Amino acid sequence: MKQVWIPRPGAPEILEVREAPDPKPAPGQVRVAVEAAGINFADVAARLGNYPDAPPYPFVPGYEVAGRIDAVGEGVAPERVGEDVFVMTRFGGYSSMVCAPAPTAVRRPAGMSAAVGAALPVNYLTAWMMLRVMGRVAAGDRVFIHSAGGGVGLASIDLCRAAGAEIWGSAGRSKHTFLAERGVHHLLDSHTDEWPTEGMDLVLDPIGGPSWARGLAGLRAGGRLVCFGLSAGSTGSTPSKWTQLKAALGIPWLQSNPVALINANKGVLGVNMGHLWDESERVLAWTREMVGMWEVGHLRPHVHASFSFEQAAEAHALIHRRENVGKVLLTP
Repeated sequence: MKQVWIPRPGAPEILEVREAPDPKPAPGQVRVAVEAAGINFADVAARLGNYPDAPPYPFVPGYEVAGRIDAVGEGVAPERVGEDVFVMTRFGGYSSMVCAPAPTAVRRPAGMSAAVGAALPVNYLTAWMMLRVMGRVAAGDRVFIHSAGGGVGLASIDLCRAAGAEIWGSAGRSKHTFLAERGVHHLLDSHTDEWPTEGMDLVLDPIGGPSWARGLAGLRAGGRLVCFGLSAGSTGSTPSKWTQLKAALGIPWLQSNPVALINANKGVLGVNMGHLWDESERVLAWTREMVGMWEVGHLRPHVHASFSFEQAAEAHALIHRRENVGKVLLTP
Protein backbone atom coordinates (compact mmCIF):
# COMPACT_ATOMS: atom_id res chain seq x y z
CA MET A 1 0.00 0.00 0.00
CA LYS A 2 0.93 3.67 -0.29
CA GLN A 3 1.15 6.08 2.65
CA VAL A 4 2.06 9.70 3.40
CA TRP A 5 4.42 10.05 6.36
CA ILE A 6 5.51 12.94 8.57
CA PRO A 7 9.17 12.03 9.23
CA ARG A 8 9.93 15.00 11.52
CA PRO A 9 8.53 18.46 12.34
CA GLY A 10 8.81 20.87 9.47
CA ALA A 11 7.33 22.67 6.49
CA PRO A 12 4.88 20.94 4.11
CA GLU A 13 7.74 19.75 1.92
CA ILE A 14 8.89 17.25 4.54
CA LEU A 15 5.88 14.99 3.85
CA GLU A 16 7.00 11.71 2.28
CA VAL A 17 5.14 9.11 0.21
CA ARG A 18 6.26 5.59 1.13
CA GLU A 19 5.29 2.05 0.20
CA ALA A 20 4.35 -0.45 2.91
CA PRO A 21 3.00 -4.02 3.00
CA ASP A 22 -0.77 -4.32 2.66
CA PRO A 23 -2.32 -4.70 6.14
CA LYS A 24 -4.43 -7.73 7.05
CA PRO A 25 -7.60 -7.21 9.09
CA ALA A 26 -7.42 -8.65 12.60
CA PRO A 27 -10.40 -10.45 14.15
CA GLY A 28 -13.34 -8.05 14.32
CA GLN A 29 -11.83 -5.68 11.77
CA VAL A 30 -12.51 -4.72 8.18
CA ARG A 31 -10.00 -3.51 5.61
CA VAL A 32 -10.97 -0.50 3.53
CA ALA A 33 -9.51 0.27 0.13
CA VAL A 34 -9.28 4.04 0.51
CA GLU A 35 -10.65 6.30 -2.21
CA ALA A 36 -10.39 9.60 -0.30
CA ALA A 37 -8.77 10.74 2.95
CA GLY A 38 -9.67 13.93 4.77
CA ILE A 39 -7.12 16.55 5.81
CA ASN A 40 -7.72 18.47 9.03
CA PHE A 41 -5.87 21.36 10.64
CA ALA A 42 -4.82 18.93 13.37
CA ASP A 43 -2.67 17.21 10.73
CA VAL A 44 -1.01 20.54 9.92
CA ALA A 45 -0.35 21.21 13.61
CA ALA A 46 1.05 17.70 14.00
CA ARG A 47 3.41 18.30 11.09
CA LEU A 48 4.65 21.44 12.86
CA GLY A 49 5.14 19.60 16.16
CA ASN A 50 2.28 21.54 17.80
CA TYR A 51 -0.19 18.71 18.36
CA PRO A 52 0.22 16.99 21.75
CA ASP A 53 -1.89 13.97 20.73
CA ALA A 54 0.33 13.07 17.79
CA PRO A 55 2.37 9.86 18.04
CA PRO A 56 6.18 9.97 17.99
CA TYR A 57 7.84 10.76 14.65
CA PRO A 58 7.82 9.35 12.08
CA PHE A 59 4.10 8.62 11.71
CA VAL A 60 1.22 8.58 9.24
CA PRO A 61 -1.38 11.30 9.98
CA GLY A 62 -5.06 11.23 9.10
CA TYR A 63 -8.33 10.99 11.02
CA GLU A 64 -10.86 9.94 8.37
CA VAL A 65 -11.17 7.96 5.15
CA ALA A 66 -13.83 6.70 2.77
CA GLY A 67 -13.69 3.78 0.40
CA ARG A 68 -14.85 0.21 -0.04
CA ILE A 69 -14.39 -2.81 2.24
CA ASP A 70 -12.21 -5.33 0.40
CA ALA A 71 -11.45 -7.82 3.20
CA VAL A 72 -12.78 -8.76 6.65
CA GLY A 73 -11.25 -10.37 9.69
CA GLU A 74 -12.52 -13.33 11.67
CA GLY A 75 -15.95 -12.76 13.16
CA VAL A 76 -17.05 -10.15 10.62
CA ALA A 77 -19.85 -10.99 8.18
CA PRO A 78 -18.22 -11.80 4.82
CA GLU A 79 -21.05 -10.06 2.96
CA ARG A 80 -19.58 -6.75 4.11
CA VAL A 81 -16.92 -7.12 1.41
CA GLY A 82 -17.83 -4.63 -1.31
CA GLU A 83 -19.65 -2.26 1.06
CA ASP A 84 -19.03 1.47 0.57
CA VAL A 85 -18.12 3.04 3.92
CA PHE A 86 -16.46 5.92 5.72
CA VAL A 87 -14.30 5.47 8.82
CA MET A 88 -12.73 7.65 11.51
CA THR A 89 -9.14 6.65 12.21
CA ARG A 90 -6.82 7.64 15.02
CA PHE A 91 -3.95 8.61 12.74
CA GLY A 92 -2.94 6.42 9.80
CA GLY A 93 -5.62 7.81 7.46
CA TYR A 94 -3.18 8.99 4.78
CA SER A 95 -3.02 5.41 3.48
CA SER A 96 -4.37 3.57 0.47
CA MET A 97 -5.57 0.79 2.81
CA VAL A 98 -6.86 1.08 6.38
CA CYS A 99 -7.94 -1.57 8.89
CA ALA A 100 -10.52 -0.58 11.50
CA PRO A 101 -12.99 -2.19 13.93
CA ALA A 102 -15.99 -3.33 11.90
CA PRO A 103 -18.60 -1.28 13.83
CA THR A 104 -16.73 1.96 13.09
CA ALA A 105 -16.98 1.45 9.33
CA VAL A 106 -20.23 3.30 8.58
CA ARG A 107 -22.10 2.32 5.43
CA ARG A 108 -22.42 5.19 2.98
CA PRO A 109 -26.01 5.61 1.79
CA ALA A 110 -26.85 5.51 -1.91
CA GLY A 111 -25.65 8.65 -3.62
CA MET A 112 -22.96 9.54 -1.07
CA SER A 113 -19.63 9.64 -2.88
CA ALA A 114 -16.32 8.71 -1.28
CA ALA A 115 -15.37 12.41 -1.38
CA VAL A 116 -18.45 13.40 0.62
CA GLY A 117 -17.92 10.44 2.95
CA ALA A 118 -14.37 11.57 3.73
CA ALA A 119 -15.52 15.16 4.24
CA LEU A 120 -18.22 14.28 6.76
CA PRO A 121 -16.82 12.62 9.92
CA VAL A 122 -14.35 14.95 11.65
CA ASN A 123 -15.77 18.31 10.55
CA TYR A 124 -19.41 17.48 11.15
CA LEU A 125 -18.87 15.51 14.36
CA THR A 126 -16.86 18.44 15.75
CA ALA A 127 -19.67 20.82 14.83
CA TRP A 128 -22.24 18.38 16.22
CA MET A 129 -20.41 18.16 19.54
CA MET A 130 -20.11 21.95 19.77
CA LEU A 131 -23.63 22.87 18.75
CA ARG A 132 -25.92 19.94 19.49
CA VAL A 133 -24.28 18.16 22.44
CA MET A 134 -22.57 20.96 24.36
CA GLY A 135 -23.71 24.31 22.98
CA ARG A 136 -27.40 23.31 22.75
CA VAL A 137 -28.01 25.75 19.91
CA ALA A 138 -31.64 26.86 19.62
CA ALA A 139 -33.80 28.94 17.32
CA GLY A 140 -32.93 32.62 17.57
CA ASP A 141 -29.51 32.09 19.16
CA ARG A 142 -26.78 34.40 17.90
CA VAL A 143 -23.82 32.24 16.85
CA PHE A 144 -20.43 33.62 15.81
CA ILE A 145 -18.39 31.17 13.72
CA HIS A 146 -14.68 31.87 13.26
CA SER A 147 -13.06 30.46 10.09
CA ALA A 148 -16.55 30.09 8.67
CA GLY A 149 -15.22 29.05 5.26
CA GLY A 150 -13.33 26.04 6.62
CA GLY A 151 -14.63 22.49 6.92
CA VAL A 152 -15.83 22.84 10.52
CA GLY A 153 -17.15 26.32 9.73
CA LEU A 154 -19.39 25.08 6.91
CA ALA A 155 -20.55 22.14 9.04
CA SER A 156 -21.46 24.58 11.83
CA ILE A 157 -23.38 26.76 9.39
CA ASP A 158 -25.44 23.74 8.29
CA LEU A 159 -26.32 22.81 11.88
CA CYS A 160 -27.12 26.41 12.82
CA ARG A 161 -29.42 26.75 9.79
CA ALA A 162 -31.21 23.54 10.76
CA ALA A 163 -31.71 24.91 14.30
CA GLY A 164 -32.93 28.33 13.15
CA ALA A 165 -30.03 30.28 14.67
CA GLU A 166 -28.84 33.75 13.63
CA ILE A 167 -25.41 33.18 12.07
CA TRP A 168 -22.42 35.51 12.15
CA GLY A 169 -19.42 34.26 10.17
CA SER A 170 -15.83 35.48 9.90
CA ALA A 171 -13.73 34.82 6.79
CA GLY A 172 -11.77 36.62 4.08
CA ARG A 173 -13.94 38.70 1.75
CA SER A 174 -13.25 36.39 -1.19
CA LYS A 175 -15.36 33.76 0.61
CA HIS A 176 -18.29 36.00 1.55
CA THR A 177 -20.49 35.38 -1.50
CA PHE A 178 -20.23 31.62 -1.01
CA LEU A 179 -20.94 31.92 2.72
CA ALA A 180 -23.99 34.10 2.14
CA GLU A 181 -25.35 31.42 -0.19
CA ARG A 182 -24.74 28.84 2.55
CA GLY A 183 -26.89 30.81 4.98
CA VAL A 184 -24.66 33.21 6.95
CA HIS A 185 -26.71 36.26 7.93
CA HIS A 186 -23.87 38.59 9.02
CA LEU A 187 -20.49 38.40 7.26
CA LEU A 188 -17.33 39.73 8.89
CA ASP A 189 -13.89 40.23 7.33
CA SER A 190 -11.30 38.20 9.21
CA HIS A 191 -8.46 40.07 7.47
CA THR A 192 -9.53 43.39 9.00
CA ASP A 193 -10.39 41.84 12.36
CA GLU A 194 -14.12 42.59 12.24
CA TRP A 195 -16.18 41.26 15.16
CA PRO A 196 -19.90 41.17 15.97
CA THR A 197 -21.41 44.37 17.31
CA GLU A 198 -23.95 42.50 19.45
CA GLY A 199 -23.61 40.07 22.36
CA MET A 200 -23.39 36.45 21.26
CA ASP A 201 -25.01 33.30 22.64
CA LEU A 202 -22.34 31.03 21.14
CA VAL A 203 -18.85 31.74 19.84
CA LEU A 204 -17.07 28.87 18.06
CA ASP A 205 -13.33 29.56 18.15
CA PRO A 206 -10.49 27.36 16.79
CA ILE A 207 -7.94 30.19 16.98
CA GLY A 208 -7.22 30.53 20.69
CA GLY A 209 -4.95 32.95 22.51
CA PRO A 210 -6.25 36.54 22.51
CA SER A 211 -9.17 35.48 20.30
CA TRP A 212 -10.59 33.44 23.17
CA ALA A 213 -10.35 36.46 25.48
CA ARG A 214 -12.19 38.64 23.00
CA GLY A 215 -14.83 36.00 22.36
CA LEU A 216 -15.47 35.52 26.07
CA ALA A 217 -15.86 39.26 26.53
CA GLY A 218 -18.31 39.40 23.60
CA LEU A 219 -20.81 36.94 25.07
CA ARG A 220 -24.09 38.15 26.51
CA ALA A 221 -25.40 36.64 29.76
CA GLY A 222 -25.92 32.93 29.29
CA GLY A 223 -23.46 32.84 26.40
CA ARG A 224 -20.92 30.06 25.80
CA LEU A 225 -17.46 30.21 24.25
CA VAL A 226 -16.62 26.90 22.56
CA CYS A 227 -12.88 26.33 22.11
CA PHE A 228 -11.91 23.64 19.60
CA GLY A 229 -8.38 24.40 18.51
CA LEU A 230 -5.34 26.60 19.02
CA SER A 231 -4.37 27.57 15.48
CA ALA A 232 -2.78 30.79 16.80
CA GLY A 233 0.14 28.57 17.83
CA SER A 234 0.61 27.26 14.28
CA THR A 235 0.62 30.39 12.14
CA GLY A 236 3.99 29.93 10.44
CA SER A 237 4.91 27.34 7.82
CA THR A 238 7.72 25.99 10.04
CA PRO A 239 7.81 25.11 13.76
CA SER A 240 8.09 28.06 16.18
CA LYS A 241 8.16 27.78 19.96
CA TRP A 242 7.76 31.56 20.23
CA THR A 243 4.49 31.45 18.28
CA GLN A 244 3.19 28.72 20.60
CA LEU A 245 4.23 30.72 23.67
CA LYS A 246 2.49 33.90 22.45
CA ALA A 247 -0.72 31.96 21.87
CA ALA A 248 -0.54 30.45 25.37
CA LEU A 249 0.12 33.82 26.99
CA GLY A 250 -2.96 35.28 25.29
CA ILE A 251 -5.36 32.73 26.78
CA PRO A 252 -7.76 34.40 29.27
CA TRP A 253 -6.75 32.27 32.23
CA LEU A 254 -8.11 34.64 34.88
CA GLN A 255 -11.38 35.42 33.12
CA SER A 256 -12.22 31.75 32.56
CA ASN A 257 -11.83 30.49 36.12
CA PRO A 258 -15.05 29.18 37.75
CA VAL A 259 -15.60 32.19 40.02
CA ALA A 260 -15.22 34.67 37.15
CA LEU A 261 -17.62 32.63 35.02
CA ILE A 262 -20.19 32.48 37.83
CA ASN A 263 -20.13 36.25 38.21
CA ALA A 264 -20.33 36.81 34.44
CA ASN A 265 -23.06 34.22 33.83
CA LYS A 266 -21.01 32.77 31.00
CA GLY A 267 -19.57 29.40 30.08
CA VAL A 268 -16.41 28.08 28.44
CA LEU A 269 -16.63 24.71 26.67
CA GLY A 270 -13.96 22.61 24.97
CA VAL A 271 -14.21 20.07 22.14
CA ASN A 272 -11.55 17.63 20.92
CA MET A 273 -12.94 14.81 18.77
CA GLY A 274 -9.63 12.97 19.07
CA HIS A 275 -10.40 12.33 22.75
CA LEU A 276 -13.75 10.65 22.17
CA TRP A 277 -12.51 7.19 21.19
CA ASP A 278 -13.87 5.69 24.42
CA GLU A 279 -17.30 7.10 23.54
CA SER A 280 -17.59 5.14 20.30
CA GLU A 281 -21.22 4.12 20.81
CA ARG A 282 -22.30 7.73 21.31
CA VAL A 283 -20.17 8.94 18.41
CA LEU A 284 -21.67 6.30 16.12
CA ALA A 285 -25.17 7.30 17.22
CA TRP A 286 -24.43 10.94 16.35
CA THR A 287 -22.95 9.79 13.04
CA ARG A 288 -26.10 7.91 12.12
CA GLU A 289 -28.16 11.02 12.91
CA MET A 290 -25.84 13.06 10.70
CA VAL A 291 -26.20 10.60 7.82
CA GLY A 292 -29.96 10.94 8.14
CA MET A 293 -29.69 14.73 7.99
CA TRP A 294 -27.46 14.42 4.91
CA GLU A 295 -30.06 12.22 3.23
CA VAL A 296 -32.74 14.90 3.59
CA GLY A 297 -30.40 17.69 2.48
CA HIS A 298 -29.72 19.49 5.77
CA LEU A 299 -25.99 18.71 5.75
CA ARG A 300 -23.96 19.62 2.67
CA PRO A 301 -20.24 18.82 2.90
CA HIS A 302 -18.33 20.90 0.38
CA VAL A 303 -15.04 19.66 -1.11
CA HIS A 304 -12.73 22.48 -2.12
CA ALA A 305 -10.12 20.29 -3.83
CA SER A 306 -8.62 16.82 -3.99
CA PHE A 307 -4.89 16.18 -4.24
CA SER A 308 -2.93 13.02 -4.92
CA PHE A 309 -0.72 11.60 -2.19
CA GLU A 310 2.25 12.97 -4.14
CA GLN A 311 0.70 16.46 -3.81
CA ALA A 312 0.21 16.25 -0.03
CA ALA A 313 2.62 19.13 0.59
CA GLU A 314 0.61 21.37 -1.73
CA ALA A 315 -2.61 20.38 0.06
CA HIS A 316 -1.16 21.17 3.50
CA ALA A 317 0.14 24.53 2.27
CA LEU A 318 -3.29 25.43 0.85
CA ILE A 319 -4.97 24.78 4.20
CA HIS A 320 -2.29 26.64 6.12
CA ARG A 321 -2.78 29.71 3.91
CA ARG A 322 -6.53 29.53 4.72
CA GLU A 323 -7.36 29.51 1.00
CA ASN A 324 -9.75 26.57 1.11
CA VAL A 325 -13.52 26.83 1.24
CA GLY A 326 -14.63 23.60 2.84
CA LYS A 327 -12.78 20.29 2.82
CA VAL A 328 -9.46 19.35 1.26
CA LEU A 329 -8.89 15.67 0.45
CA LEU A 330 -6.10 13.32 -0.50
CA THR A 331 -6.57 10.48 -3.00
CA PRO A 332 -4.15 7.54 -3.25
